[in-house]
Amino acid sequence: MTGAATETLTGQPWRPAAGRVVCVGETMAALVPDPPEPLERAGRLSLSVAGAESNVAMYLADHGVPVAWLSALGDDPLGRRVRATVSAAGVDVSHVRTDPRHPTGLLVKSPGSTGTRVHYYRTGSAASALGPELLAEEPVRSAALLHFTGITPALSPSCRELVTKALATPADARSHAVSFDVNHRPALWPDGTAATVLRRLADRADIVFVGLDEAQGLWGEDLTVTGVRHLLPHPRVLVVKDGARAATAVTDHGVHTVPALRTAVVEPVGAGDAFAAGFLAGLLRSLTTAQALRLGHITAVSALRVPGDHGPLPPPARIERLLALPDPEWEALGQAPD
Repeated sequence: MTGAATETLTGQPWRPAAGRVVCVGETMAALVPDPPEPLERAGRLSLSVAGAESNVAMYLADHGVPVAWLSALGDDPLGRRVRATVSAAGVDVSHVRTDPRHPTGLLVKSPGSTGTRVHYYRTGSAASALGPELLAEEPVRSAALLHFTGITPALSPSCRELVTKALATPADARSHAVSFDVNHRPALWPDGTAATVLRRLADRADIVFVGLDEAQGLWGEDLTVTGVRHLLPHPRVLVVKDGARAATAVTDHGVHTVPALRTAVVEPVGAGDAFAAGFLAGLLRSLTTAQALRLGHITAVSALRVPGDHGPLPPPARIERLLALPDPEWEALGQAPD
C-alpha cells in the first residue's frame, strides 16, 4: 500500500501516512451582513466563500500540510471567486472542475440573537453533479488521506455514491486513509434518512469527527462518548467534540480527553472544520493523540475569533509552546492564544 499506515509491532498507535491530503466537497460563495446583524436590517453584505471541506484544506495548508481541494464550480464569477480564494490560502485547486452547465452554489447568512440562520441556494449546483468517477482520477490516486464530510452525500444521489464508493473498500485494503466529519445538516436531508446513512458511512472511515450533541440528535439523546463508540466501533480514531468544553479521541490505545481553550466567540461557523484540520495536521506530524487534540482546539479558536470561516493561526512558536505545556497548565488557561 502507498498511503494508509498500519500499527507497528511495537504497538504504536495507528496514524495516517505522511503525504498529500485531498479534501472533497462543495464550496459556495457566501453573502454575510457586515457588520453582523439580521439580514432584513443589513445595510451591506460582504462576499466570501464557505465550504466545510475547503475550510479544512485551507487550515491544513496553514499548518504546512500539502493539500488539494477537489470539487466543481460553475463557469461564473462566483466560481472564479471561490477558486481564487481557496488557492490564495495555499491549497492546490488545479483539479477543481469548471462546469458550464451548472452554477456555483450560494449561501446567505442571517445573524440573530439566538444564532446565525443560513439560507442555501445550492440545488442543481456544479458540485452536486460530482460522482464516483472522481475516485479514479488525480489527485485521489496519489493521496495519503481523503477527507469527506456528511454534507456531500446529502447533495445528490451521485454525490452519495461518490462517498459510499470511497468508503466501500475495507480500511486495510485502501491505498489511502479516509477521514469523515459527520457534519449533519438537517435541512439537506429528507426526514428520517440522515441517521442511518451517516452512521453507516462514518463507521467505514479511518478517522471520524462528530459532535456529542450532533450524535445525540442523530442516534439518541442519552448518548455518551462510550455510547458513540459502541455505535461506531470500526474507525481507528473516533473524535467526539463536546462543544466549548472538551474533545475526546478514542483509539485502540486508549481514550484521551483534552479541554478546549476559552475565547470570545465572534462566529461559531467553521470552528468544527478548523478543529478537524488541526487534529489531522497533528496526526500527520506524528504528534501524540493528546497533542493532536490540542492542535485541533488551537486551530478552532482561529475560526471562532473571526466573522468568516477562516482566520489566522497563532505564530508557530506560540503553537509549539502550547503543545508542550504540562497538562495542568493547559487546563488552567483562561484565554486562548494571542
